[in-house]
Amino acid sequence: MLIIGITGTLGAGKGTIVDYLVLEKGFVHFSVRGFITEEINRQGLPVNRDSMVVVANKLRADHSPSYITDQLYEQALLTGKNCIIESIRTPGEVESLREKGNFLLFAVDADPKLRYERIVLRNSETDKITFATFVENEEREMQSNDPNKQNIGKCIELADFTFYNNSSVESLHIQLEETFNKLEI
Repeated sequence: MLIIGITGTLGAGKGTIVDYLVLEKGFVHFSVRGFITEEINRQGLPVNRDSMVVVANKLRADHSPSYITDQLYEQALLTGKNCIIESIRTPGEVESLREKGNFLLFAVDADPKLRYERIVLRNSETDKITFATFVENEEREMQSNDPNKQNIGKCIELADFTFYNNSSVESLHIQLEETFNKLEI
């Protein structure tokens, strides 16, 4: 059983990688966003990026920096299949998953303007923002010395493989397939 964690910048293509791994490689997907959304709904909060950050940070502060991904990991184990945990946002999550073994971290990045265009097209509840807000959100989430807060920049540094998604979906798929060939998976 292999667990692949996915990290990356906003709108870079994490979901595209997940879709590929699920459809082409038979992985089972576990979503940090889905886990947090369930908690937001339980608390009766609006489902938006601010609620996501506040609720996730509180869960981590109350339990551990890796609490959310640890919960998803336990669910993944029950499947007995190769799984994806998306989206890894703190170094503590990476460290905890690495300690469990059979774990790889994939990171994805792309040009900021292209990423903003993608989130506008995606049009999810948390994506209805201006470019200025997009940049502010990313700056807030890229670095932190608090182990309970998002530090996507450090997670990207810790990745086993980094993919640059500045072109087509097909180009990203080729990068993924080349990686799987190297890994002999």
